[in-house]
Amino acid sequence: MAPVVRARDLKVGYGRTSVCAPVSFTLGAGRAVALVGANGSGKSTVLKTVLGLLDPLAGSVEVLGRPVDERDVTFRREVSSVLDDDAYFPALTVSEHLYLTARGHGVLGAQDEVVTLLEEFGLADHARATPVSLSSGQRRRLLLAAGFARPRSLLVLDEPEQRLDQRMRARLADRLRAEREAGGAVLIATHDPDLVTAVCTQAVHVSDDASRVLSPAEAADRIARVAL
Repeated sequence: MAPVVRARDLKVGYGRTSVCAPVSFTLGAGRAVALVGANGSGKSTVLKTVLGLLDPLAGSVEVLGRPVDERDVTFRREVSSVLDDDAYFPALTVSEHLYLTARGHGVLGAQDEVVTLLEEFGLADHARATPVSLSSGQRRRLLLAAGFARPRSLLVLDEPEQRLDQRMRARLADRLRAEREAGGAVLIATHDPDLVTAVCTQAVHVSDDASRVLSPAEAADRIARVAL
């Protein structure tokens, strides 16, 4: 079985300018990889390239055994992502947003799934609110909930801990660990050492000079030392 994601000497950036050293990693089903590194090191750019939003400058990346093409029906069906964008439907309520996401991807019992997600992400009291009336943290929780509202083989998250309190971060870690244990593949960029150790099976340190594969413990220690 092909890995869910395979990056080989992947060089990413904008125009002809790379933003970090080439990155290589393999992500299989039931595994989770964290991209770690300083702000501006290129983690988000790597994620955007994996998602087909940017073309590689060099090297290669495959998702589900194929070159990345975000227009491909299989790719869109199997890959769920939450980047650091407010990609919500402004005219829909929180509940409607989640229902449309679930139902549009063929989830059976979509309404029951919406109820579960509203409770899990602390949004039950805001089910009838529109996203523009929510705080930035609540909107972040809405986007994360939407990422879980649809079927997927690969879940890609860019700094999912952003704007979450400690309790919600712990709940997210439990959700992501369950995702991995159920056979899903998870790729995240993060600055949260607890999330790395709780969820991930491997980490990749992204930097200007060289990208290195690390154990979750090594990655968490590196994040903690930078924070100090």
